[in-house]
Amino acid sequence: MLARQRVLLADGATATNYFEAGLASGEPPEFWNTERPDEVIGLHQRFVDAGADIILTNTFGCNPHRLKLHNAAGRAYELAKRAAELARRVADAAPRPIVVAGSVGPTGELFEPLGNLTREAALASFRVQLEGLRDGGADVAWIETMSAPEEANCAAESATAVGLPYVVTYSFDTAGRTMMGLLPARAAATVAAQAMPPLAIGANCGVGAPDILVSLLQMHAAPFPLVTKGNCGVPHFEGTQAVYSGTPELMASYARLAIDAGARIIGGCCGTTPAHLAAMRAAIDTHQRGQPPTLDAIVAQIGPLTNAPPAETDTRAARRARR
Repeated sequence: MLARQRVLLADGATATNYFEAGLASGEPPEFWNTERPDEVIGLHQRFVDAGADIILTNTFGCNPHRLKLHNAAGRAYELAKRAAELARRVADAAPRPIVVAGSVGPTGELFEPLGNLTREAALASFRVQLEGLRDGGADVAWIETMSAPEEANCAAESATAVGLPYVVTYSFDTAGRTMMGLLPARAAATVAAQAMPPLAIGANCGVGAPDILVSLLQMHAAPFPLVTKGNCGVPHFEGTQAVYSGTPELMASYARLAIDAGARIIGGCCGTTPAHLAAMRAAIDTHQRGQPPTLDAIVAQIGPLTNAPPAETDTRAARRARR
């Protein structure tokens, strides 16, 4: 699909849409793969009906390290396989090709020496999830919301080991960097040593649509197709509920700017509903790629940045290297 040179539309949010359907705060969405499969199928279907080319499985936290918080570490394979089967059912019934992307989020643990996670444990954790996704019918591993290059590489290596091609997206949510300090311009280099290169690389989640577009612009030199899957505006709390500020019109503008910034795959993350995605589909289908947008153009069309854009040069890394 990428070889046909058209811009692809990935789907929207999973958990924030499930909250509207009754998912309780603190409840793992992955349990719905077996407890409420009709809701899982229904959201996939609404995204396909809105025009998605790529649907992500309900498996963001479906690794043993995350599931152990709910006394379900041993269910990682089962839940991942079931999630892929549900998405595959929707994709196979669609009137056009739909990619089933197996969502693989971080373990939630820190690598040694900052934490207790070892490379061997990370590889094993990702592998059991990815085996389930593969056996359930996923086409590709969608490694997302990564902060640490070590963890992204373990997920990528595990995907290759089970026979799945993969995509990697980082979350540049900390002053324009990932939580572990990675700059967008350096993201592609983090997977350069992999035996199999990624199908695409990019950014997802973060703090808002304007900020992720700045991250995307800083990735322009990457030798892989670029992905952006931004949040639907910026969240604010109404009581105990997080409400996202983005309208369908804002997300349509975001999609057009993302095309101009060089994205080949565009989607929505937290807060993005099928209605937002339908507006993005219309924008993608009618927009001709123009010049990369300036910061002023981004702010004028979709609002101010939450974070100041980072400098292109990682001076802290340079100082460490000199030492």
